[in-house]
Amino acid sequence: MEKKKFTDMNLSARILRAIEDMGFEEATAIQTATIPPIMAGKDVTGHSQTGTGKTVAFGIPALELLDPENKMPQVLVLCPTRELAVQAAGEIQRLTKYIDGVRVIPIYGGQPIDRQIKLLKQGAQIIIGTPGRIMDHMRRKTLRLGELKMIVLDEADEMLNMGFREDIETILTDVPEERQTILFSATMSKTILAITHKYQKNPEFIKVVHNKLTVAETEQYYCEVPRAMKLEALTRLIDVYDPRLSLVFCNTKKMVDELVEELQQRGYMADGLHGDMRQPNRTKVMEAFRKGKIETLVATDVAARGIDVEDIEIVFNYDIPQDEEYYVHRIGRTGRAGKTGISFTFVSGRKQLKELQDIQSYTNAKIKFMELPSGSDVEETKNNKFVDQVKEVLDGGGLEKHTKIVDKLMEAGYSSVDIAAAMMKMSIGNASAPARETDDSEFENSGGEPGMVRLFINIGRNQQIRPGDIVGAIAGETGMHGKLIGTIDIFDKFTFVEVPRENARQVLEIMKNSQIKGNRINIEPAKA
Repeated sequence: MEKKKFTDMNLSARILRAIEDMGFEEATAIQTATIPPIMAGKDVTGHSQTGTGKTVAFGIPALELLDPENKMPQVLVLCPTRELAVQAAGEIQRLTKYIDGVRVIPIYGGQPIDRQIKLLKQGAQIIIGTPGRIMDHMRRKTLRLGELKMIVLDEADEMLNMGFREDIETILTDVPEERQTILFSATMSKTILAITHKYQKNPEFIKVVHNKLTVAETEQYYCEVPRAMKLEALTRLIDVYDPRLSLVFCNTKKMVDELVEELQQRGYMADGLHGDMRQPNRTKVMEAFRKGKIETLVATDVAARGIDVEDIEIVFNYDIPQDEEYYVHRIGRTGRAGKTGISFTFVSGRKQLKELQDIQSYTNAKIKFMELPSGSDVEETKNNKFVDQVKEVLDGGGLEKHTKIVDKLMEAGYSSVDIAAAMMKMSIGNASAPARETDDSEFENSGGEPGMVRLFINIGRNQQIRPGDIVGAIAGETGMHGKLIGTIDIFDKFTFVEVPRENARQVLEIMKNSQIKGNRINIEPAKA
């Protein structure tokens, strides 16, 4: 499908200004296909993978539809997890930058309900939340939806998989009948189709189909990296692999500019390429990149279309691409002319892990997990590189002037080893102090499988708890992918659940004040 520019979609000037500030250069395929019919007031069922820009696809029409003067909820968005609700709220909030008086509130379990009630009393036109907490507020009459104009089911298949069908149908039944109903799903199961037939009016079905593409000559890896650690992850990988030329992809022009500035401040030979740059500047940057004067080029997808450089050794997906086709075009920039290239994709949170699975399915390729290099790995690489350089200089000869300096120092009582070590320290700096290890001794006797920690939760069958409730709560609150959760044993009054050791501390911290099915929980490492 040919993608459109947002300027060709008959959008209001205030929305276009916000999109421009966000740095997007063109609409994705699902945005191109769904924005016009949603803007026209039609019910829409969008069949598209995760990570294709669906939030903007329904967020723009929602903002064009609502009345900023009316402080009652006019748009309700249902999401499967807390993480998705917060992300969607943040993205739509950015679209409201030039629209006065519009408030967007995320509502989800695990957050104190009193705080949410206070926010709702202040008024908000767009509510984004998980089905269970939305129903809770509807029952309490703290969320009144009598003036609702649009309801959106985002990632409907995921909500059904997490056991929210009954909640969703209750909400759809209780909201005004005269409203626009939008549904997005990565799959079209019988249950999804049953919901569309029952709750939508003559829906327009839109399926974004891509041609299957594969990339054979690139070794593909992904690293799980918290958003705040992405710059550190990128610089570690550049330091360890030391590519002659590397290409870094970001989703927005703004991110390109920010990352280039941060890399330059750290001493990397980096520059950027995006659609706002004038052609002479773009030509200058590309010429410098080809000649190796720029070693790391940071670019958006649109700007990178003109890049044709054969010696790119590594491609980094700093932001996971918004479209599966973008992924293929990105990593196809390396591994050319019979050479094998490498690509690294940074993944932050459960939602992006699912997006990566969709990309993997789409490309028919194995994207392998890789642990990030540690600080000591980077240090060892630098030391080895320095040793190789020293050997090269020694083999080259011509050191007579320098040996006189060493002789002087030795006459002053210093050994040749100490002198060499001092020179090395001056050249490559002090060894960094090892990172303090987290004290995980409390996990040692939890009784979990190798690599897993067994946790105790003080609710069980007596509270009608099912395995899906445990998975949904942990995944929804922490952003950890549900597939990472191990064995779940439910007893009458308590439950045991296994989580990966590297996630155990995060699960305990985030879940300690949470609720599952309305029950406030106590969670702690199990005793074997």
